[in-house]
Amino acid sequence: MVSLSLTIKEGKNKSHKMVEFDVREFEKLAALFGMFNPDFLKSVARAEKDIKAGRVREIKSLKELR
Repeated sequence: MVSLSLTIKEGKNKSHKMVEFDVREFEKLAALFGMFNPDFLKSVARAEKDIKAGRVREIKSLKELR
């Protein structure tokens, strides 16, 4: 199993956090989870098109999806 060292810092206010990690470690973890899989990359491209077309909405909580 690949490990990923994270550093979490306080952000500008209580609701913001800053997460830092080593890119090389993240790439190993991403490969392990299949994030370089062609189907996953196509879904990311579709999501970007949806964002540009305005077919998304901002939410503050997952409760809003009910």
